[in-house]
Amino acid sequence: MAKKVDETNRQIIRLLQDGRKSFSAIAEELGITENTVRSRVNKLIDDRILTVTGLVDPQYMPSLQVAIMGIKVKTLDLERKASELSELHGVISCAVVTGRYDLILQLELSEDEDCSLLNFFKNELVKVDEIAEVETFIVYQSHNLRVPYLL
Repeated sequence: MAKKVDETNRQIIRLLQDGRKSFSAIAEELGITENTVRSRVNKLIDDRILTVTGLVDPQYMPSLQVAIMGIKVKTLDLERKASELSELHGVISCAVVTGRYDLILQLELSEDEDCSLLNFFKNELVKVDEIAEVETFIVYQSHNLRVPYLL
């Protein structure tokens, strides 16, 4: 069930987009105490609404490549398939979607880490059954794309 996020929490989340902004600076900007910010951030993390993480621009990471994969499956249990796929090495995210594909996968690939697209197919994707069709899109250039550094 979706949890409600009040306006103060929304403002805190927006300000945390600058990952180096201190709780005291956020508190000052919002006119609340630093302890209130800390408490709310901890609660957002505990409720799995917020994750604080470092992200990288793949254009500046040598050998790092991002791929997007559209997947059609032979089952209607899309949530189970998304969960299975999200556990594979190199997967950043997996989403159940509408349209041409059932699932959209975002991948992080690296030849240096033996995680090429071919190796992903041979060693990871084969672990998941009931896959009917796959179409892969390699990201050559992006704007505002940031990903976790998994490899």
